[in-house]
Formats: sequence, structure tokens, C-alpha cells
Amino acid sequence: MEVRRQDIHNSDIPVVCRACEARHGGVCGVLTPEQLCELNKHSSRHRLDSGAEVIGQGETVVNYSNIIRGVVKLTKVMADGRQQIVGLQFAPDFLGRPFIEESAITAEAATESEVCNFPRQVLDRLVKRTPELEHKL
Repeated sequence: MEVRRQDIHNSDIPVVCRACEARHGGVCGVLTPEQLCELNKHSSRHRLDSGAEVIGQGETVVNYSNIIRGVVKLTKVMADGRQQIVGLQFAPDFLGRPFIEESAITAEAATESEVCNFPRQVLDRLVKRTPELEHKL
């Protein structure tokens, strides 16, 4: 099986993806130009103020995100009501757990941030077809 090396200047890659840090160091780096185009058709970028919630604990997961810029704080509310910080994520980290329907944590912007969101269904479909993507996640 021949592995095709992807050129970051490839005209088949969506313009917005060419310079994206998640494209080079994140999960999108294992996608073919065709898969990037498919994902890009459904993606949207969002700027977040510090403190803005990306997803809340217990919410249904409808989108996954790549962090483009900034820091995202991951927290979990304990049974006694205390909030525990369970992690920090930075560009080009991926936010979400594939094939899980309910978020076990809250993710909120710790600084001004930017994320690239894409529907869960689209990425789950790509994961099923792309073993490299599943491994990267």
C-alpha cells in the first residue's frame, strides 16, 4: 500500500486548512485532501471570550472542535459540588471523545480562544473510514 505524502501547499486542500496549526500538528494532519474538503464543508470557526463554555458536563455532544488559538480548561463537577480542573488544552488539541454521546466534562475558554467546530456525525464517519484518524484521536 502506497502512502501518499501530503503537501501543505496542495491546491486540493481548503485554503482555510493550509495554514491551520491543527492541520499540521493535530488530527486533521492524517486526512487526505478529499477528507479535509469533506470536513471543511461542515466546519465553522468561532472566537471565544475567556470564560465562554464550549460544552457543559452532561450535555449531548453534537460537535467536536480543534483548538486553533488559546487555552481551554477542562473541569468536572464532583458529587459533593466541588469543581475539579482535570486538564488544560492548547492549539492544536482536539476537544471531544469520539462515539460518546454525553460530555463527562465541561470545556471552557481559559483565555480568548478560537476553535474550529465540526459535527460529531461527520467526524465519526471519517473515523470509521480512516484508521490513521482513529489512532491519532
